[in-house]
Amino acid sequence: MSVVFALATPPAKSAICVYRVSGNGCLDGLEGLFGHQDFSPRMFHLADMKNGEQLVDRVGLIVFKGPNSYTGEDSFEVYAHGSLGVMSLVSDAFINSGFSEASPGEFTKRAFLNNKISLNEAESLSDLIDSTSSSEVFLSGSSLFGDLSGRLAEYSDRVNSIRMRVEAEIDFSDEDEDFMDDELFFDLCKVKEDFESFVSLCANKRDVSQKKNILLVGPTNSGKSSIFNRLVGYERAIVTNQPGTTRDMISSEAFFEKSVFSISDTAGMRKTDDVVEEKGIEMSLSHISEVDLVLGVFENYEKNIMSFLKKTCKSNKFISVQNKTDINEADVKRYDCCVSAKTGDGFKELRQKISNCFSVSDTRNEIGFMVRDRHVKIFVSVTENLEQAIQGLSNKKTLELVAEDLKNARSELDELIGKKFSDSLLGDIFSSFCIGK
Repeated sequence: MSVVFALATPPAKSAICVYRVSGNGCLDGLEGLFGHQDFSPRMFHLADMKNGEQLVDRVGLIVFKGPNSYTGEDSFEVYAHGSLGVMSLVSDAFINSGFSEASPGEFTKRAFLNNKISLNEAESLSDLIDSTSSSEVFLSGSSLFGDLSGRLAEYSDRVNSIRMRVEAEIDFSDEDEDFMDDELFFDLCKVKEDFESFVSLCANKRDVSQKKNILLVGPTNSGKSSIFNRLVGYERAIVTNQPGTTRDMISSEAFFEKSVFSISDTAGMRKTDDVVEEKGIEMSLSHISEVDLVLGVFENYEKNIMSFLKKTCKSNKFISVQNKTDINEADVKRYDCCVSAKTGDGFKELRQKISNCFSVSDTRNEIGFMVRDRHVKIFVSVTENLEQAIQGLSNKKTLELVAEDLKNARSELDELIGKKFSDSLLGDIFSSFCIGK
């Protein structure tokens, strides 16, 4: 493989930037870049990096000798000052050394091809980088650090052991050797039962990673925009004392209580002759039934509007919020939460109530691993093949068909961890990685 390099940190001004270089022969380039190549592996060195005769930067350097590296190849990392100018010069120096720019996921792909990690561990690494909540971090970590691969390999070995016993019966049935007994049937049923229990502990990334959508609704001038700004952490929405200021939906993301939420501010509800404002109100109402949680914000108690909003929410969750408790007495009997967007009072409780709407208990205690659609499809197929093998033995079908079902189940388990794979599968998986990983 060629020598590749990539910026492993964001291309933006920062304290430092980190470059990764990998490929057999890359250490020969140290002479031209740093004046010599006598750098001890796995030690942090301070060195002057040059592009020809021009000094680029005084950088940190760590050298890794394959196979004791992330990719399994000779590699090194450069820690330079994080200015855009330095990044450009470092890239030029690598290109002039004959290195090629890495494609997305190139380093992890090489780690997989060099048997440093399994395929599902590579996918879990991408999921870990994409994680937006602590629960996703824990689930991705369980899959990344070998637990999932170990479980899948265990089931693969158990299925293969049963398959070998079935094939032995086929090959040696005329030699008075008995490989078929009640214990084999029991073992096969137990494998299927255990595998289904294992699958029940897996959560689809698509479900776990989906952001929860929150919609703020209520009468005009109740302080929805001020609450919105408090929740997202900065002044995203315009706030004035003039009713009807917000005419369109404004959305932003917020992170609190270990989760990410998408929060939308809407036009205040009132009768109006303004066509634009009226359209904004209609848009607000049309989204109520689509979101995961509705915050009804009020300054004064308006029974009809609150009842209407609760009814419009249908099965969606609804939290009634009284705002402006800095000028009005908190009405804890009529509202789920009382806050002051001006002073910040009550927002800790509001954030906790929002979080409680989506978290039943600690995810780590309920779910063991996070998987993708690819895994789920294979899980279904493995279970079907095991069931067909059980039915085949029960109905005394040809043993060759039973052995084929077991072979298919084993083959699919091997595909999960990457013992067998296609180039197109690798392309689909690693194209979603960021460059530099």
